[in-house]
Amino acid sequence: MAKAASPAASIRIRIAYGADIAIGQGKADLLEAIGETGSISAAARRLEMSYRKAWLLVDEMNQCFHAPVVAAAKGGHRGGGAVLTPTGQEALARFRAIQAKAAEAIATDVRAFRKRLLD
Repeated sequence: MAKAASPAASIRIRIAYGADIAIGQGKADLLEAIGETGSISAAARRLEMSYRKAWLLVDEMNQCFHAPVVAAAKGGHRGGGAVLTPTGQEALARFRAIQAKAAEAIATDVRAFRKRLLD
């Protein structure tokens, strides 16, 4: 009988603003999907989350930053849409850079730690 793949050890970075999470992995993924699809609803479908949850995450991010990270247009004849603002593009790029730097800085320790986990 084949053994099921073991879950990978991972770390997650979240940047808090007061009691809220300004950005973390899930919100960064959502921003990325909005940027690629031009739509909050399409991004939510891609990430398998409800539109309401996606909208609440976008709203929370917009409240945490000095300027909105996503600008949404209301639906109409051609439907609505959403774009990352310059603030959203910068927040996403900086968060991805933070993730990459953190992963590089801890790579040796994570490898050593993983050796002690169950297979």
